[in-house]
Amino acid sequence: MDAESQVTLRRKWRRAADRKAVPWHAYDAQLLWQAALGSLAKFDPRVQVRNPVMFVVWLGALVTAALTVDPALFGPSRASSAYNGVVTLILLLTVWFANAAEALAEGRGKAKAAALRRTKTELMANRLLPSGETERVPATSVQKGDLVRVEKTEIIPADGEVVEGVGYVDESAITGESAPVLKEPGTDMFSSVTAGTVLISDWLLVRAAADPGESFLDHMIRLVEGAKRQKTPNEIALTVLLAILTLIFVIVVAAMAPVAAYLEASINVADLIALVVALIPTTIGALLSAIGIAGIDRTMRFNVLAMSGKAVEAAGDVRTLIVDKTGTITMGSRHATEFIPLQHASAKALVQVAYLASCFDTTPEGRTVVTFAEKLGARSDEPLDRARRLDFSAETRMSGLDMEDGRIIRKGAVSAVVHHVAHMFGAPEPPDLKAAAEGVARKGATPLAVAVGGDILGVIALSDVPKPGIRERIVQLRNMGIRTVMVTGDNPVTAFAVAAQAGVDDFVAEAKPEEKLRLIRLEQAQGRLVAMTGDGTNDAPALAQADVGVAMHSGTTPAKEAANLIDLDSDPTKLIDLVWIGKQMLITRGALTTFSIANDVAKYFAIIPAMFIAALPGLSALNVMGLATPHSAVLSALIFNALIIPLLIPLALRGVRFLPISAEQMFYRNLMIYGIGGLTAPFIGIKLIDFCLSLVL
Repeated sequence: MDAESQVTLRRKWRRAADRKAVPWHAYDAQLLWQAALGSLAKFDPRVQVRNPVMFVVWLGALVTAALTVDPALFGPSRASSAYNGVVTLILLLTVWFANAAEALAEGRGKAKAAALRRTKTELMANRLLPSGETERVPATSVQKGDLVRVEKTEIIPADGEVVEGVGYVDESAITGESAPVLKEPGTDMFSSVTAGTVLISDWLLVRAAADPGESFLDHMIRLVEGAKRQKTPNEIALTVLLAILTLIFVIVVAAMAPVAAYLEASINVADLIALVVALIPTTIGALLSAIGIAGIDRTMRFNVLAMSGKAVEAAGDVRTLIVDKTGTITMGSRHATEFIPLQHASAKALVQVAYLASCFDTTPEGRTVVTFAEKLGARSDEPLDRARRLDFSAETRMSGLDMEDGRIIRKGAVSAVVHHVAHMFGAPEPPDLKAAAEGVARKGATPLAVAVGGDILGVIALSDVPKPGIRERIVQLRNMGIRTVMVTGDNPVTAFAVAAQAGVDDFVAEAKPEEKLRLIRLEQAQGRLVAMTGDGTNDAPALAQADVGVAMHSGTTPAKEAANLIDLDSDPTKLIDLVWIGKQMLITRGALTTFSIANDVAKYFAIIPAMFIAALPGLSALNVMGLATPHSAVLSALIFNALIIPLLIPLALRGVRFLPISAEQMFYRNLMIYGIGGLTAPFIGIKLIDFCLSLVL
């Protein structure tokens, strides 16, 4: 792919990510007000102690508050009560801003949970009695196995399966997707309904599949409210590092008091506390929790439920992506695209026989054969009402008709049809059949043979083409160091053709459930984090084994219970977006950590000269900012330290923009932006604040 194509593709990805990002105005007045109140509640020491960095700032505010009441509490001091009071106020604001960042991140999840809970308020159900009559009961009394009738415009009261009726259901309350979904009995994906969704046409008879309190809506509420989640491993490691740095700087600053006494330099306790706050990484300490919570919320905006923050974080570290061919790499629906007659048969005869063989085939592929054959002139000129039909099944792998005139027509997998004509009629396999079937497979299509009696007439090509842009997305994943492996139940020839078109790194053909599990374990044994998607009960072991398992909302309960992420849109390609979200969360944390540490380095040049310049005039050389007075220098550094937190809250919640480039390129890019930016911003900000203070003081 040329450079211009890469730039165009990156722009498309950015626009897609920006559409999913929550703009600042999405935090409405009510949400901001609730976050403000919630941030005040977080001043509780039992909450603060969980964040070592901000707990030190909180303790410092208590000490300076005591000094505001009695400046001589720890001995003679030249600092006035007013000065100590201003320091106390700035420290309290610093803690409050940190609390507000976390409360805002939590607020989105709480608002979503409240909206979901409202869908259950005073919800009623029409329960079907054994007599055939219905009774109006609260939805909370519907038990597993009960039959409920849902009329047009009514809310579906319980998770269940449609057993009768056909209707369109608005699932936007659950999935966020505005397009209604047709629900009907007899199909795995389109027979399941979810509590809280609305029937917008006709009527449905639903058999409840969950007891009260165990519906998917209840699980969603519990998951969304779980925004106050356990910290992820990387976050725990970073928290420990910040705690160690904080402890080191506390010890260093505490040792300055005797040094100052030796130098006969008078140092205020409030200035020592200010120095501690300036030295410790308060910026990342204040925003760390918000970054993690916002990562989970970001998955919600992609209509994915994260069981834990660990799952989102792990998505960012994925090194192997295992994806199904059908529905992920390809469009997911195969269509008849070509009829290939053998040498002894005519194209017209093949089309007509294929049409007859598919007339009663209710599979999507069978319907496409009928449609395509009709376009080529096939007609049903003979009565079929007395013909005995053979429905397609996994056992026979064929469909067809036994005509009244004695003709036996079959259409199905090549091997199945060859076996049929050999077993029923003793007919040999046509010499050119294998070449025709392999030619279809090499194009990435699936060949079906068509026979009448013992004569195989030709092959139908069923094509499931790769999704538009999938090759480019896989190239981007490869650029990020992620290896993609396609698994499919198709034969190796077909699998190879599709893999070549899509550009995946490897593929596994004729894969069974145990093969997926073996593949995941093999990748993990080589030290790689593995992600995969699945929707069936047979996928549950592999989903549980994978580091990132994404289950489809339309899938089975065992699959959803085994996974750590649930895609409400049932879109298998969402796994690629989750990798993007996970990497964005990791990069955001790394970028703001870099900014915070660089930020602290600049603040040393403000406070340290201010503290010792009277005793050591030579330190004036370090006052590179030219700050007015020692007091204004300390206050300027503290004010900047507090203000930078709310200024960075939108970035922490939105996330640093992620580009599909190598880790090394991303590292140097963020080092230049957030490292140099973190060094430069304090020099400018502290100088401006000092200038303003010098006009006031």
